[in-house]
Amino acid sequence: MSQTTYPVVWDLNVFFKGGSESPEFRQHLDQTKERVRTYAERTSNFKTPTTASDVGQVAELLDETADIVQHMGQAGAFVSCLEAQDMSDHKASALRSEITELSALYGSAFNVLKQKLAQTEESVWNELLKDNRLAEVEFVLNEWRTQAQEQLSEDEEALISALSVDGYHAWGQMYNTIVGQMTVNVNGEELSVGQANNLLSHEDPNVRQEAYEKLEAAWKEKESLFAKTLNHLAGFRLNVYKKRGWDNVLKEPLSINRMKQETLDAMWGAISKNKDPFVNYLNRKAELLGKDKLEWYDLAAPTQKNKKKLSYDEGAEFILKHFDKFSPKMASFAKTAFEDAWIEAEDRPGKRPGGFCTGFPLNQQSRIFMTYSGSMSNVATLAHELGHAFHSYALKDVHPLNRRYAMNVAETASTFAEMIVADASVKQASSDEEKVALLEDKLQRSVAFFMNIHSRFLFETRFYEERKNGFVPASRLNELTDEAQREAYRDTVNTTSPSYWSNKLHFHITGVPFYNFPYTFGYLFSLSIYAKALEEGTSYENKYIALLQDTAVMTVEDLAMKHLGEDITQESFWEKGIQLCKNDVEEYLSLTK
Repeated sequence: MSQTTYPVVWDLNVFFKGGSESPEFRQHLDQTKERVRTYAERTSNFKTPTTASDVGQVAELLDETADIVQHMGQAGAFVSCLEAQDMSDHKASALRSEITELSALYGSAFNVLKQKLAQTEESVWNELLKDNRLAEVEFVLNEWRTQAQEQLSEDEEALISALSVDGYHAWGQMYNTIVGQMTVNVNGEELSVGQANNLLSHEDPNVRQEAYEKLEAAWKEKESLFAKTLNHLAGFRLNVYKKRGWDNVLKEPLSINRMKQETLDAMWGAISKNKDPFVNYLNRKAELLGKDKLEWYDLAAPTQKNKKKLSYDEGAEFILKHFDKFSPKMASFAKTAFEDAWIEAEDRPGKRPGGFCTGFPLNQQSRIFMTYSGSMSNVATLAHELGHAFHSYALKDVHPLNRRYAMNVAETASTFAEMIVADASVKQASSDEEKVALLEDKLQRSVAFFMNIHSRFLFETRFYEERKNGFVPASRLNELTDEAQREAYRDTVNTTSPSYWSNKLHFHITGVPFYNFPYTFGYLFSLSIYAKALEEGTSYENKYIALLQDTAVMTVEDLAMKHLGEDITQESFWEKGIQLCKNDVEEYLSLTK
């Protein structure tokens, strides 16, 4: 037992004292608004470079861009933490609205800069990039140039950005507001939908079934409202795409994730061809639960009770011990996070469900949010979020504009960290029963990435195609969901969750379109990195950090070729990661014969 006691509540005062009433934060936000207004004027007056001698003003504007991005990032992170730690903090919600408006103003000004840079003649552009101040961020500048050339005029893009505050983001906020007020009564207890969702992994099948039925009924009751939010979000996006002349709904998400369509096709192709073992796992699970076929509410059900509980301090020590075997730097970083109260882990009412990691760029620190209740699954989640934080830490010395990595590679560092802990816990299991429970935890992640996320992707792509022809009613959304789930899970489930389109926050997020496939990408990509780390041990540490430092300055295809020597547009690359998951299935099946 560890002698150390780590704080379970995070410290936000180090950034701004006084929570949502903080005068320091008010001052930071007002100053940031002033910075953005000045920036908007400067970008408006900025002229497209005509000679290489214009490099000075371009470099100055880039410094200003980096500065604002960091100040806005600081404000956004603080408000995210306030909203998550106390869902009843209405002042935090008001601050969120201010930040959304500020982001739109900054977005318009930044677009103006991109458009003007994009109009630079090719020969002048190449000369500008030779200057050291610009050469450092060459990849990002070329990316901006391409993006601007594929967009509408400066004024049209500014108009879209302005209208999106009340016409696009507002629908996402409306969704969050409605969900925040929803409650369901399970087992005589009034619960938030987040709390009721947690009961879907309850060991008592009656509790699971009741939670599932009550949740489906609650979403069904509000389905006409959610059909509106989803249709209007998609309609706004599709209209913007149409005006820009984009026909493929995946163009934007692929561009954001810096990946090719061939890579995405190869990934889903490899998964589709390798689902049999996971079908066998789900069928065995049904057998162990005494059923012919699983119900939807059985997918997360435990077949073995893992009685092992770790206190928060024990969970922390377990993570530190196993991180250290792969990367002493990662372990030392995680120790700082534990000791300096970077983590909000307390199990108390009023917190938002789920977990996340957010960065405070001006302090070069992160904050992690989760609710820790002692399961090995909690320990894995904690490791996952520490992986995100380590990714930001690895980038602390690179140019601020070279830190903007996409979601698919963001999920790589986190999943790598989670894998270290999940694997170690299976290896250290003290009995077959415990090993089965821990293997099941790992396999549920594989099923989530290969089947659940696949069903979300199938649903969303089909929904967007239908939405091009007009409003898609709730009844049709239910059908599309049911079809996608049966296909992705290969008919291993008796019942599906037709309301999934309405209850999955990810479909209603406005920040990133198609908030699904990057998770599966990160999972499988990290498995390949993990395989290399297993081979090389701690000597892989510097190579791993070098890979993380390149995540925002090249396409994922180039990243994989440079650091792994792999062509990820080929199914064979993805099959290597899937094979590691198949090994877990084999072990599980042999232990549960």
